[in-house]
Amino acid sequence: MHHTPHTVSDVMTHAVVSVSPEAGFKEIVDTMERWNISALPVLANDGRVIGVVSEADLLPKEEFRDADPGRAEQMRRLDDLRKAGAVTAAEVMTAPAVTVREDATLAQAARTMAQKTLKRLPVVDSSGRLDGIVSRCDLLKVFLRSDEDLAEEVREDVVDHLFLVSRENVRVTVVNGVVTLSGQIHDTALVPLAARLTRAVEGVVDVECALVGPGIGPVGPPMTRPQL
Repeated sequence: MHHTPHTVSDVMTHAVVSVSPEAGFKEIVDTMERWNISALPVLANDGRVIGVVSEADLLPKEEFRDADPGRAEQMRRLDDLRKAGAVTAAEVMTAPAVTVREDATLAQAARTMAQKTLKRLPVVDSSGRLDGIVSRCDLLKVFLRSDEDLAEEVREDVVDHLFLVSRENVRVTVVNGVVTLSGQIHDTALVPLAARLTRAVEGVVDVECALVGPGIGPVGPPMTRPQL
């Protein structure tokens, strides 16, 4: 594949607001408010990401303000109680930080976010130093690619490679990110692979196949859009 998969480095934000482990509670809140962000990486002196402070980490201080710490329910939430008494980033942060490398694919980053229920990931180099940050919104940027761009990539990286003999007979059309492959091909056994590779192109919303073999009707998954 020439163009995909796109990597985290293609969509991440390079300028990142961070705090030191010694940053005070009010400084953390003020920084989040000033930059309109909901989480901050916590960096060691050498730039390594050692934790992340999010709004969720800060809320226990307000939640347990008037609570009785002796209640059994609260004792089951020792981590929240600890954070309620924290005064620095080192005390309140979630550690170790869940991070991602800039050469990770968007699918890998999305999978990590989903598994860990995170909205963003610090992006680090091989030494764990901060390079940027990637959010859920960043990962969705691939769906802003134009239909023309998607069609060109599918043509170059899927059709031209799979259908060497009949590639001139294969048409690639894209409407709102939905790719349709149509035309006559010599080897219909390649249809499932063509659909799978097309679906793997970053930014493709769905794939429809209307490919036919010599003297054979349409093959592959049924069309999901009405035919005109």
